[in-house]
Amino acid sequence: VALVESGGGLVQPVRSLRLSCVASGMIWSINTMGWYAQAPGKGRELVATITQSGSTNYADSVKGRFTISRDNAKNTAYLQMDSLKAEDTAVYYCKANIVRLDDGREDYWGQGTQVTVSS
Repeated sequence: VALVESGGGLVQPVRSLRLSCVASGMIWSINTMGWYAQAPGKGRELVATITQSGSTNYADSVKGRFTISRDNAKNTAYLQMDSLKAEDTAVYYCKANIVRLDDGREDYWGQGTQVTVSS
């Protein structure tokens, strides 16, 4: 099983980016998926999560600006990031709780994608 993120890059303040996270491999089902951010010199922090049924949860700092969604048929989660601020600059990681075809279940992390917000 692997998670691969994409969509990061350099963007000006108040602009938008959309991150994608695709899970692949011997997957039976995917429970909660989430996005986490690690800014320079800081620990990894929760940005947003979404359950299999679509219930969402957001960090206070991104409420009203970021939207998490998923496409269960494609094993993919998205993070729409609007009104970006310099303080959103971080490496963004995808995490998913996955049930494998061998009945094993564990959390998987992607390799991260860099988001830099700067003028």
